[in-house]
Amino acid sequence: GRGFAFRRKQKIERQYRKLLKKGRKVHSQEDNQFTDTYPEHLKHLYLAEEEMLKKRRRAPGDSVLSEEKLNKAVDGYGIYGYVCLVIVRIWSTCTFSHRSVMTEGKFKKKTSNQKAKEEYEKIKAERARKREEAEKRKQQREAAQRLYKQKKMEAYKILSKKTKRGQPNLNLQMEFLLQKIQQNT
Repeated sequence: GRGFAFRRKQKIERQYRKLLKKGRKVHSQEDNQFTDTYPEHLKHLYLAEEEMLKKRRRAPGDSVLSEEKLNKAVDGYGIYGYVCLVIVRIWSTCTFSHRSVMTEGKFKKKTSNQKAKEEYEKIKAERARKREEAEKRKQQREAAQRLYKQKKMEAYKILSKKTKRGQPNLNLQMEFLLQKIQQNT
């Protein structure tokens, strides 16, 4: 709810924010020493680099300095102060880790040329896979047809045999039918 513990927590958070602002002001005064000496045609490059340095200094440095000051401020509040300190630490680590993930994602953006190349490679791999599958199916079909023709030829030879007098050989035909029945069962 909104009881004394909540108000105490808000007070600690306000003190923490004040300490953060004081730390930022100290850094900004130090950084502004060199802005006038930049050559005019290269000023934008120097300013961009200065911004990057500020961000680098701010992320690890502020949290360490402010945590020490926050620990001193929290000492008088007992268990509630400790709980607030833990919450603030968890919050700060979560935000910093989220920022690092976001920056990694920004740097890994692909150009349209890279995207097109990847798309081409995917299409090429898909076509090769389909071609291989079609080749396998064709070979299987041809093998099955060869086997079928071979069996048909053997059956034809057996069934078309004649006796010396030119009559069909019924003994061979009966044996062939017997083999066929035995194979099916």
